[in-house]
Amino acid sequence: MIVVCFAEGTEEVEALTVVDLLRRAQLEVVIAGLSGDVITGSKGIRILPDCRIDEIDSSDVEMLVLPGGMPGTINLLADEHVDRLLREVYLAGRPVAAICAAPLILGQKEYLIDKKAICYPGFEDQLLGADIQISAKVIVDGNVITSKGLGTAIDFSLALIEKLKGKEEANRIQKQICYETY
Repeated sequence: MIVVCFAEGTEEVEALTVVDLLRRAQLEVVIAGLSGDVITGSKGIRILPDCRIDEIDSSDVEMLVLPGGMPGTINLLADEHVDRLLREVYLAGRPVAAICAAPLILGQKEYLIDKKAICYPGFEDQLLGADIQISAKVIVDGNVITSKGLGTAIDFSLALIEKLKGKEEANRIQKQICYETY
């Protein structure tokens, strides 16, 4: 299963786009929260997680996704259960994906040393020696996948689908997306 960790302050647009597109690819996605329901981002959307993060057995996790605005990232960084889950999934060599400000979790836990990371602008100095690229592209480096955030959630999601189910499935999902400009 794919576990998406939510905390209060998570950027709802990016996070919910990722959940939706992974589910369209018929992947099993579990939303895990720090506790109860989660108020996300500036729009105040409430999300009811499927379970709490401390209830997740890391051996069942195929990929861990960490979305987060700055408040959500700080909450996830401080949680011992997120720390355990991240460490166990990462050390098992399974993919860990982070979007928006959530690459800070990977950087502060030293998972990005000598790796390239795409970081939400403004937090570059906190990534502990990672080679930072500020860009809207998605980067896959070993089992770490990161993205800049706003405006890239679709690209980010398609990269995750391609990693798990192949290019053909990612292309199929991309064809279902209706791009609108306002």
